[in-house]
Parts: sequence; structure tokens; C-alpha cells
Amino acid sequence: MLLVTKAHHERDQKSVNVQEVENIGQDSTASSPYTGTSQFLPTTQRIAQFSEGVEPKPNDRIVYVAGAFDLFHVGHLDFLEKASQKGDYVIVGIHTDPVVNRYKGSNFPIMNLHERVLSVLTNRYVSEVVIGAPYAVTAELMDHFKVDVVCHGETPVMNDHDGSDPYEEPKRRGCFAQIKSENDMTTLKIVERIIENRLKYEARNKKKEAKEIGFIAGQESLDK
Repeated sequence: MLLVTKAHHERDQKSVNVQEVENIGQDSTASSPYTGTSQFLPTTQRIAQFSEGVEPKPNDRIVYVAGAFDLFHVGHLDFLEKASQKGDYVIVGIHTDPVVNRYKGSNFPIMNLHERVLSVLTNRYVSEVVIGAPYAVTAELMDHFKVDVVCHGETPVMNDHDGSDPYEEPKRRGCFAQIKSENDMTTLKIVERIIENRLKYEARNKKKEAKEIGFIAGQESLDK
């Protein structure tokens, strides 16, 4: 995020260079092995470590929610807590990076799909996560997971690529619920805050990197 300017977020998505987007968050100039951004390597074992691994009971009321859940924050926490009050077993559908980029635009999502999945799995109210969930909540999805209620927050809902309402099916079944989390925190607000304080973060990171390089140099001299 620190490598992205406010203007970069606001400009037309078509003008964004592909390589530039791919390099976001990868600080190739960092001299310290700690300050530079590391690549996340997802594995089934890593995901299993975060998973609750509990299946729904026969009489459990199944709640389904879906979204980007980017930069997992307090707004998401409050929303999931409210959603959990609608039933006994909460399933969260995490949209893929291209889908999130389509309805969020600019450089979103900040975190990739696997990072967002692990972030959501850490939440105590989440029972299961659908990795790469379809944008539209279809009849097939609801029947497969035996969903009793589909919840969405107060954020605007963008139509699907064909212009249809992604929540058309749960609304038709009368099992759609809009949740008021009473928290206005969003991922965009977090990004804007960080961009506004970019110079402070850069100065702090430069000092941190200098200390790390000095420490490494000191350790190398002691080893000789």
C-alpha cells in the first residue's frame, strides 16, 4: 500500500500498467531481508492449521456471507459477529482477486485470495470458508451448503457481469438479510489513512532498515 499513491488508486483502471499492478507491495529496493515484502506460499497444511474443521450439525441453521474481506479489520469483525447471531454455522465465501478487482476497481484487493482466506479463518465466528466463491449466490450454492439465510452488510452491491443482482436467488427464497454492523470502517478508509501518512511510514521504515543493516553488519564482523 505504501508504494501506491492516492492518485494511483483513483485513476482509470484501464490506464494501469499490468507490471505495475503486479509489483505493488513488492519492495525490490529494500536492502534488509526483514524490511522487504515476502511472498506468501499457500499450502493445504497451512490452511488446515487455521481451519476450525467442524462440520454443521443436522439441526444447525446455516448462515452464508460473501465478500472480499480485504485487509481484515474491525468492520469485518463486527459484521461477522452480527451474522453469527442469525444462525449456528457461518460459511464465508471469499471472492477471487479478479472478481474483487472488477467491483472494487483500482488496485484492490490489497491482499491476495489466500491471505484473505487465512485472515477470515482466524475469526471465531467463522465455521467454514469457500475459497474463490462465485460472485452471485446461486441456487446450486445454497442447496449444496444447505443455506438457511444469506447476509450482506450495508456496503453497496455491484451487479453481476450480466447486470443481474448477485443476491437475486436468496431474495427470491425470502432468506436474504441485510445486517447493520454499526461500524463504518472499510478497507478504502484504511488505505486512505495510510496514504495520507505515507511520508511518516517511509521515514520510519528507512530508520528501521538502517538499524537492521547495521545489526547484520555487526553480526558479520563478530563472526569473522
